[in-house]
Amino acid sequence: MSAEQPIRVLVVEDDPVAADAHVMYVGRVPGFVVAGTAHTGAEARRLMERTAVDLLLLDLHLPDVHGLQFARSLRAAGHQVDVIAVTSARDLAVVREGVSLGVVQYVLKPFTFATLRDRLVRYAQFHGAVGEASGQEEVDRALATLRAPSPAALPKGLSAPTLERVSVALRDCAEGLTATGLAEAVGISRITARRYLEHLVDAGRAARSPQYGTVGRPELQYRWVKEERGEPDRAR
Repeated sequence: MSAEQPIRVLVVEDDPVAADAHVMYVGRVPGFVVAGTAHTGAEARRLMERTAVDLLLLDLHLPDVHGLQFARSLRAAGHQVDVIAVTSARDLAVVREGVSLGVVQYVLKPFTFATLRDRLVRYAQFHGAVGEASGQEEVDRALATLRAPSPAALPKGLSAPTLERVSVALRDCAEGLTATGLAEAVGISRITARRYLEHLVDAGRAARSPQYGTVGRPELQYRWVKEERGEPDRAR
């Protein structure tokens, strides 16, 4: 893939706020350009008739057609465009059906920019693989680029179940929590709570700021980084 030939993405999403977020996300990934935005399957089809598109960022729940039905109709009409499906559905039967219709990736809502960027970068690597493979290993390597990496290991001393409890507690508290408040809410020590909160900050899932108004040094207040429906980092 060269800078002169960016991957052209059509964003198909019925919610205008989410569509704007998706457009912004795609525009932030080098090598990709937004070819257009559609809010229905019919509008997407009209755009594809007059605009070259390499990839659909396709919401599966459109007002006029299910996304997989739309993808099936494109295949029947001879369109070879690839699809990254955007959905809140977790039905693996839907995933299997999508594979046969050219769905190369699934992105579950709500998702972060980092999640979509990873999928787009991997797709770009797959899309850019041309020529004849030298053997099975090269074929496997090309297909492997579409697979998401395994979740990163947690720092020593942190556990996934506790991290989930901490994340839920922070998400559910709109005004944010201090390490002391989180410790009380989750039932862990203040020092442990601080470690989990700092991990979430490092991962981009939380933000911290000083809490003033008390005597002595201000205590840090942590807030979940909201990303849904036009908020900074998550798409609907």
